[in-house]
Amino acid sequence: AAGLLGIAVPSIAGGQDLGIVEQCLVLEEVGRAVAPVPVLASIVTGALPVAAFGTPEQVERWARPAADGSAILTGALVEPLNPDYARPVTTATRDGDGWRIQGSKTCVPAATVASDVLIPAATPEGTAVFVVDLGAAGMTVSPQHTTNRDTEAMLTLDDVTVGPDRLLGTPDHGADIVDWIVERATLGLCAMQLGVTEEALRRTADYAKARVQFERPIATFQAVGHRCADAYIDVEGIRLTLWQAAWLLSAGLPATMEVEVAKLWAADGGHRVAHAAVHIHGGMGVATDYPIHRYFLAAKQIEFALGGGTEQRLRIGARLAAQPA
Repeated sequence: AAGLLGIAVPSIAGGQDLGIVEQCLVLEEVGRAVAPVPVLASIVTGALPVAAFGTPEQVERWARPAADGSAILTGALVEPLNPDYARPVTTATRDGDGWRIQGSKTCVPAATVASDVLIPAATPEGTAVFVVDLGAAGMTVSPQHTTNRDTEAMLTLDDVTVGPDRLLGTPDHGADIVDWIVERATLGLCAMQLGVTEEALRRTADYAKARVQFERPIATFQAVGHRCADAYIDVEGIRLTLWQAAWLLSAGLPATMEVEVAKLWAADGGHRVAHAAVHIHGGMGVATDYPIHRYFLAAKQIEFALGGGTEQRLRIGARLAAQPA
């Protein structure tokens, strides 16, 4: 009702027509509350690319309902054993005016509750992106057990037929669309990680000040203080790299490596903060009836989504190696 879902969606799709910075502010608060709502899936991997690259009819059909919350979209970017999102193994072949899609996607967020999913697929002309009905004939949605117990699923597409109205953009432009989605989805994960880790640290500091051991608050113990200080540095590293990358994207400047650096901090820094929070909480850190465990699970899920620290280092290293000395 407040219009926050569509804050970055163009006004032509019923949104607030703001940008990626404002979108990240919303996602930061989703992370802070570890709210089980598919904002990243439905808006960043669904509505935003449809609004950016779709026809007016596609925008009206899919982006507008997602922006007002009456429908849920998602994006299927990940395939088993394929780290290159823009060059999918899933294939699409022409079938008259339409297309026939064959393949599988894994770790698709909100797939068990969404109505439609954006599917990148390889065609003879290049990578294409299709908006596919999750209830279509030949589509199998298999719920997956994930770290944070989210509504993710594996999709199996066995000759799923789609019409020409479900092709987003053109096949020779699909790889660029996928890269566009991945950059913003990765940045969205970083924004959520900032909220998760900052709130986890705040709760941990409050707990350490109130928890008494040996007749003293454990916050006064040097080892605990140092651990909290290290976690604070990590949170600030996540914040700095997130907003640097978000500003570059909002200004229309190249930001691919900066997004990768932000995800590296979100992955590695998030790992350290999450573990520090659990360790300082002691036994309460692993009690499922106490809230801090939800921050640990959320941080670990975000750490590995769309590539963990090792994957980001490999991508950054490859880019640096490709630059002339």
